[in-house]
Amino acid sequence: MKKIDIKKLLFYILVPLLSGAIVGFLTSGETKIYNGIVPGFIFPIVWSILYIMLGISSYLVKDDEDLLTIYKVNLIINLAWSFIFFTFNMKILAFLWIILLIIITIYMIIKYFKYNKVSAYLLIPYLFWLIFASILNIIEIIK
Repeated sequence: MKKIDIKKLLFYILVPLLSGAIVGFLTSGETKIYNGIVPGFIFPIVWSILYIMLGISSYLVKDDEDLLTIYKVNLIINLAWSFIFFTFNMKILAFLWIILLIIITIYMIIKYFKYNKVSAYLLIPYLFWLIFASILNIIEIIK
């Protein structure tokens, strides 16, 4: 087992955590339009936990450039969803976007599993949350 580089691990955790916080801040004014079945205060808590797990997962695959590229694409698509849904209020596009994110996440889990099983397992709650979020997205479209 490799020795953990705490500074690098913190960096890999802070990238998605801070990126998510910035996007959350930038879209916070528009999130007031959401009046869904989940209380709004839940989202930052869940996303913070998921972003930490994403960061740890990316740290575990940091030596494989291809896996990191998949991760970066996933994170960018993830962060863009908030703008599509909240800022531009394009809920149908946001639903299609989150389906793309789910597909990429499944692909990422499969690829990560071949490289480092723990990194893949850390992504499973993220996948479940994305599926749940896609259901919330559908509810917003049909109401």
